[in-house]
Amino acid sequence: MKRIACVFPGQGSQEVGMGKGMYEAYPAVKQLFDAADETLGYSLTTLMFEGAAEELTRTENAQPALLLNSMAIQEVLKEEGVVPEMTAGHSLGEYSALVASGALDPMEAVQLVHVRGKLMEEAYPTGKGTMAAVLGLSQEEIEEVLRDFDGDYAVDLANINCPGQIVISGTKDGVEKASEKLSEAGAKRVLPLNVSGPFHSRLMKPASDDFANHLAETKIRDAEIPVYANVTASPVTEAEEIEKLLVEQLYSPVKFQQILEAFVDEEVDAIVEVGQGKVLSGLVRKVKRRMKTFSVQDPESLQEFIEWYKEES
Repeated sequence: MKRIACVFPGQGSQEVGMGKGMYEAYPAVKQLFDAADETLGYSLTTLMFEGAAEELTRTENAQPALLLNSMAIQEVLKEEGVVPEMTAGHSLGEYSALVASGALDPMEAVQLVHVRGKLMEEAYPTGKGTMAAVLGLSQEEIEEVLRDFDGDYAVDLANINCPGQIVISGTKDGVEKASEKLSEAGAKRVLPLNVSGPFHSRLMKPASDDFANHLAETKIRDAEIPVYANVTASPVTEAEEIEKLLVEQLYSPVKFQQILEAFVDEEVDAIVEVGQGKVLSGLVRKVKRRMKTFSVQDPESLQEFIEWYKEES
């Protein structure tokens, strides 16, 4: 059987209409969506299928919506006999990876990320924090520029996505000033991101403290399949370590490039993006151009992947 790694998208990939094709085609998907609506006490399904877009984009809705969509697709893959060698997710997507690896119960995960989204929204005053994507500079070059950014100008590395694409996060004034300095240092472009807060920066520390209390009440099991953690870019299976890293994840950079490099080193036959969009598949190609990728997000793309997965090598 082919060796694959599954990766799961994070916030920003949400789109009105996501999951509808899978919901209509597979009973297992409908069952999960219905259970999520009951768990949350409102119809996340209606919001995902019909919008409004601005409501779906709110962190407390986008996070459970993306998680639910990825979990549902993964459930169908499981029914088809697809077993990944390893998993990982981008930020929020790490929760989908943990469900796929058996460490988290699906409905507990839905509740958890809904709370996570609320805490992230509330952790820093709206409009006072932001993020920006820096193109064309190395991690070391960016760290050199950010060395003295602190206090009202606090800025940190947030997402190390792929060579030449790194996201910074911090106070609005800090990110604006850092963007100017990074452009002067040779960045090809510095693009402001449409986000509601300074995620994966030191400014999320208050949210992590509150979130730790919620995590302590959640049943986390040892993972059956290794999950490559955002914080370390290394495989983790022990429940206690998973819990610790999920707290740290809120205020630490997402080391996604390093995770993808580890998957390439493991010589998997393909990296499969499970969930909405093709953002992560694009990052894979920036890390290893010839790596085979699949983006499974609807019945058509799922069948295309299944045919490849089951064909004789």
